[in-house]
Amino acid sequence: MRRILLKSQKKWLMLGAAFGSGALFALGLVLSGMTDPVKVQGFLNVGGILNAERFGAWRAELAFVMLGGLLVNAVGFRLTMQRRQKPWFAEKFELPTRTDIDKNLLAGAALFGCGWGLAGYCPGPALASILVGGAGVVQFVCAMLFGMWLAKKVVK
Repeated sequence: MRRILLKSQKKWLMLGAAFGSGALFALGLVLSGMTDPVKVQGFLNVGGILNAERFGAWRAELAFVMLGGLLVNAVGFRLTMQRRQKPWFAEKFELPTRTDIDKNLLAGAALFGCGWGLAGYCPGPALASILVGGAGVVQFVCAMLFGMWLAKKVVK
């Protein structure tokens, strides 16, 4: 017999699923080393591929983490879209509809890349390491939140 969920029960299930997904993602980031800014900057140091003596060694292990994440996501996305008519806790899947590349996308990608290279953090790993990362990660998260707030005010 199928049980009908009340609106409040559905909300708590949605929050629980979101929290569980986020916690699992954070655990994966910590275990893979993506929360270590020195390791991330070593991975982003592509100059080390050609000349390690001049630029320092390139750290390739995060490439395998990223490729593994892409592979799992690609398989999971495909299976989900083939087998499910709608998500468990929403009326429909919310998928992007835009496919164009514009100046805002390019500028945002460039800013993200510069911030990631300079700080060694991107939003997910920064939030995952905020409890153990020290003052640097707290400063990064505060600056990130301010930047997100400012972008909503400035970019229309």
